[in-house]
Amino acid sequence: MNSSIKKRFPILLLLVIFMGLQACDIPTEPRKPKIAIAGLAIESSTFSPAKTEAEAFLARIGEDVFKYYPFLSEESPQRQIAEWFPTLRGHSLPGGIVTREAYDSLVGITLNMLKEKMPYDGLFFDIHGAMSVEGIDDPEGDFIAKIRAVIGNEALISTSMDLHGNVSKRLAQHTDLITAYRMAPHEDALESKQRAVDNLIERLVSGKGKPKYKAWIPVPILLPGEKTSTRIEPGKSLYAQVQPQTEKKGVIDAAIWIGYAWADEPRNHAVVMVTGDNKKEVSESAEILAKKFWDVRNSFEFVAPTTTFEKSLSMALDSSKKPFIISDMGDNPTAGGAGDVTWTLRELLNNEVFKEPSGPSLIYASIPGPEMIIAAKKVGVGGTVSAKIGAQVDDRFSPPLLINGTVEAIYEGDVYAETEAVIRVGSIRIIVTKKRKPYHREKDFTQLGLAPREADILIVKIGYLVPELYNMRGDWVMALTPGGVDQDLFRLGYKRIKRPMFPIDKDMKDVNLKTRFIHASDAMND
Repeated sequence: MNSSIKKRFPILLLLVIFMGLQACDIPTEPRKPKIAIAGLAIESSTFSPAKTEAEAFLARIGEDVFKYYPFLSEESPQRQIAEWFPTLRGHSLPGGIVTREAYDSLVGITLNMLKEKMPYDGLFFDIHGAMSVEGIDDPEGDFIAKIRAVIGNEALISTSMDLHGNVSKRLAQHTDLITAYRMAPHEDALESKQRAVDNLIERLVSGKGKPKYKAWIPVPILLPGEKTSTRIEPGKSLYAQVQPQTEKKGVIDAAIWIGYAWADEPRNHAVVMVTGDNKKEVSESAEILAKKFWDVRNSFEFVAPTTTFEKSLSMALDSSKKPFIISDMGDNPTAGGAGDVTWTLRELLNNEVFKEPSGPSLIYASIPGPEMIIAAKKVGVGGTVSAKIGAQVDDRFSPPLLINGTVEAIYEGDVYAETEAVIRVGSIRIIVTKKRKPYHREKDFTQLGLAPREADILIVKIGYLVPELYNMRGDWVMALTPGGVDQDLFRLGYKRIKRPMFPIDKDMKDVNLKTRFIHASDAMND
């Protein structure tokens, strides 16, 4: 039996037994546990001037929440073994700090919905862990505390998180079971969420209840995801150590959080957390993972060659491999950038190499330009257009650009962009959007009539490449461009994170990597 199936065997056995009892004509049919679902997910850069409003969360409410979770389909054992009460679950494209009005509104809806179906045996808390909110240092900790005030401390809360989230002591106190992704890029996101749900069901149905011990170790490291990818060492080996710790008797789950580097708050740092019923094993597992993390801190490097934009472009022009992908990292909307910094595009448009249509073919994805979208729709495909794009939100590095070009495509109805247009200027095809949008999939390009695999150069506002782009690349380099998620952390100017912090403070001594046991949620004084 492989380790993954072995670890999941108890929950699978419980599901079989429970469903068998239901199928039998037994008067004392077991009561199904009542489980609620709630959560808000976003990465919020406090170094970006952007603000995130409520509509950006694309919130699902009630039964619509189940669409997030294929493992909770109507026919799934997990769905049938419990009574489920989904409230609100919102997931926003990463962005700037969330407005207080938006946060209060979304949390308020959640709390009111929770009150309608009280009491609960458990709650699945599905968050990212890197949300910043105006006037609140620890939004996820605040959110879960508000949930506790409604549902009480007896109910079990199982929390699922992105490994780029932050686990404050407050969040650790109010949750009972907690887990995080183990892959970056996050190919195991759904698997991790299902693990959080299965752990919750197993503890409820078996009657084991809350874990006896929660080990929490803050690790004074703050690194960007582009240096900690699990595709390469040391991240690959570090995260490979997590699963073996969970296979110990008396350990439920274990997780390592890298943390989120683009918010300047005291909770922003790495964390290791382990839950279980055996005090010795839980503590030892947490300390093993924390020490392994600390020991390899100097080995983290960018996941791909990284250099200035000028050198990146030179490498692309000299290469015969198509498409040569350049990551325009500083304004990456998948990490919290405003998405409308025009600095890189200005450099391209000023380059004589791309002035003529016969020059190297280059696709730039993307830049918001509502004014250009209006103009493009007015003249239609094939028409010439002149309008400004970019720098409506973040104009610190370059102003809006006046573009004169030809409209090659218009696409309506995208969930993020709403409307997209391809504007050709010389040999550059610029994807202009009504609202910012990351370009992850080949379909994002082909639905606009573009052939990214045939382009000489493909420039995307992204950091490390997600699998589909990674598999498409002829070659790849990451450019150190400016923006709200600048990869040069030394340029950001932190003022509020806890110091000392690696790598900002390299010569650190007497780092405490010992277990801090966290009180159970029903035995705490918040």
